[in-house]
Amino acid sequence: MQAAVVESVGGPFTIRDLDIEEPRPDEILVKITASGICHTDLSTRRAWPQSRLPMVFGHEGAGVVEVVGSAVTTVAPGDTVCLSYRSCGVCRSCASAQPAYCETGIRALNASGTRTDGSSPLIRDGSRVFGNFFGQSSFATHVLAYESNCVKVPASLNPVLAAPLGCGVQTGAGTVLIVLQPAPGSSLVVFGAGSVGLSAVMAAVAEGCSVIVVDPVGSRRAVARELGADAALDPAEYDDVAAAVRDITSGGTHCALDTTGQPAVVSQAIGALRHRGTLALVGIGTTAQFDIMALMTKGIQVRGVIEGDAIPQEFIPRLIALHGQGRLPVEKLITTYPFRDIEEAARAAVAGEVIKPVLTFG
Repeated sequence: MQAAVVESVGGPFTIRDLDIEEPRPDEILVKITASGICHTDLSTRRAWPQSRLPMVFGHEGAGVVEVVGSAVTTVAPGDTVCLSYRSCGVCRSCASAQPAYCETGIRALNASGTRTDGSSPLIRDGSRVFGNFFGQSSFATHVLAYESNCVKVPASLNPVLAAPLGCGVQTGAGTVLIVLQPAPGSSLVVFGAGSVGLSAVMAAVAEGCSVIVVDPVGSRRAVARELGADAALDPAEYDDVAAAVRDITSGGTHCALDTTGQPAVVSQAIGALRHRGTLALVGIGTTAQFDIMALMTKGIQVRGVIEGDAIPQEFIPRLIALHGQGRLPVEKLITTYPFRDIEEAARAAVAGEVIKPVLTFG
């Protein structure tokens, strides 16, 4: 197999020849046909510990099942699949249909660089290469995945469209459709018009909501308008973004969604809400300060969200159905790159030149 390997902290993706182990009883060997590049891949490679390098990232894979372990029953060789996040299936959260909050932990199953026993299935010249990122490490021609993160999809679905469904689209659309559940005619403001934010826009428009987008990049604001947003604001043009949103919505939005993780933006999102409004936080950040009295006196709810609260096996088919109805035009977010050009794709994503780069494998 070949994989895009990161060999130093913050270093480039370098295509290397690797060996991959045969699947264990609970594992699924998938030949990758497309893989989305997510902001998480790019931010994580900048902070990944040197002790866990070299490493293969990637967590929006799509492909074809080649071999299944003896305990696997949900997919078979020849099935086309979309890969998502991994969960244990047995903890309290998983048992209560909330696998995104698996108590085994995001790190242990999705971001440790190894299987839970500390091993990695990837080898180069006799030495271990770390992987198993989100139970896949899809910046590679082949991966080992699991039943919890492997979703069968129609063979007719273009893998370039299928790949981003497993994380970015699922997170944005799921936050709207599963968590916020805005009523038709209600309003939503989305801070950040990347793939997650614009997926939220598409889902909200599909539900008949009025949507405002806030983003400093003009091309992304234009896409937001094309997708049905009623307004797209450049924050640099306003002294008080929250006040501008309240003016547009006659007192504030019913819901807000922050994809940035930036404390100042989170404060703007809170300020943009009307009484009893709800803010969903999906952007990765560190700390933020809230005006507690503003939350209390307005009855505002703040909700952290992982992967849109989605159960991939249930929600990804729903996303595919919405796309088939023309209500989730994911293709408008995508720019494709051949796998060999992964570093250029990553550069373009960081520079804001593209919204959702998707790698293709010939």
